[in-house]
Amino acid sequence: MANPSTQTGGRTLSQASAKTRARPRIALALAGGGPFGAVYEIGALIALQESLDGLDLNDLETYVGVSAGSFLAAALANDIPPQEIYRLFIEGEEGRGALTPQLFMRPAFGEYWRRARLLPALVARTTWRFLSRRRSGEALEAFEDLGRAMPTGLFDNEAIHRYLATVFGAVGRSNDFRKLRRRLYLVATDLDTGASVSFGRPGHDHVPISRAVQASAALPGLFPPVEIDGRHYVDGALRKTLHASEALDDGARLVLCVNPIVPFDARRAAEQGTLARPSLVEGGLPVVLSQTFRAVIHSRMATGLSRYRSRYRGADVVLFQPAAEDSTIFFTNVFGYARRRQVCEHAYQRTRQDLLQRRRELEPILARHGIVIRHELLDDPHRRLEPGRLRPSRAGLAGASEELGRALRDLRRAVCRPV
Repeated sequence: MANPSTQTGGRTLSQASAKTRARPRIALALAGGGPFGAVYEIGALIALQESLDGLDLNDLETYVGVSAGSFLAAALANDIPPQEIYRLFIEGEEGRGALTPQLFMRPAFGEYWRRARLLPALVARTTWRFLSRRRSGEALEAFEDLGRAMPTGLFDNEAIHRYLATVFGAVGRSNDFRKLRRRLYLVATDLDTGASVSFGRPGHDHVPISRAVQASAALPGLFPPVEIDGRHYVDGALRKTLHASEALDDGARLVLCVNPIVPFDARRAAEQGTLARPSLVEGGLPVVLSQTFRAVIHSRMATGLSRYRSRYRGADVVLFQPAAEDSTIFFTNVFGYARRRQVCEHAYQRTRQDLLQRRRELEPILARHGIVIRHELLDDPHRRLEPGRLRPSRAGLAGASEELGRALRDLRRAVCRPV
């Protein structure tokens, strides 16, 4: 008969199980949205971190990342605080080790060369087929093969893997899913089957985290598919927007979700005076396509959230996202980076406003998981994302006292937590 107190890592299994049961089962799910999406999510995460007492974004049970959200999920699971992520994404420069567009928006010369080598044979075959079929009415079909010579992506995403491998290889961090203290799932799409694959799950946890991020963020057309173990993977958002079910399937009781992409309500924006005319058609094809993309993505996410409520009864899923009438967000280029500070500040303020407006709805939900909304911070109209140190807007002794009080509350909670 097995001993119920079998030792594991200096603790008994019974003690480890009791500690697992006592710890709030909180997860974070981050959607995609290009560089803009990552910047928006950074601002939202900092607002949540400082406004919710009892929430430590570096000490959750499960992290789920899709596309751009995979960068942030992997960083948080690796004990990189939101403030440091801000410095890397928003403040930094390439020479200081920051993740900037210059690192991963370099032409995919290797892919260009591989496709160019196919061109002579394809041109010869196409010419022969065209000449032999021109009288049969099928001549245009001869040009189909030329599509194989087109690159599968414009930019080289190998730099993403190399950069993150260096970041996660630092002391105290890991580029190995199996060595993390928390669960981390990064979702990509198998190009040949269309199925979602969750890197971090058994069978896929041997893949380096940096490579999984590269695969999850491989937006077709922009980046080439990523080959892993003989399979090719592309952006994880092709199947689902959030993939919060990855955490819910593992028993998460609260999943905090951040989604930066929402369809724009031009009529409401015009009523509020932030848009001159309540019609998007005048913006031309780019605006029409942007709205279409956002509507499809958001509709799919809404369907998923509805299913979560019926399938995972007893679990709470809380979503934070931009307001539908937010013209600043809608008219910001998804692949833009120049306005990152303004977008991050905007997301920070929007999330604070969202917490205030929904506090009656959110307070009982969050309280079930040991989280309290910090009204004294949300009621401060002058609070801003301060570059560099990200300290509270109240300076001096008052600010230091506030932070000390929070640290003492966290310490008391940790000491009194049952084991």
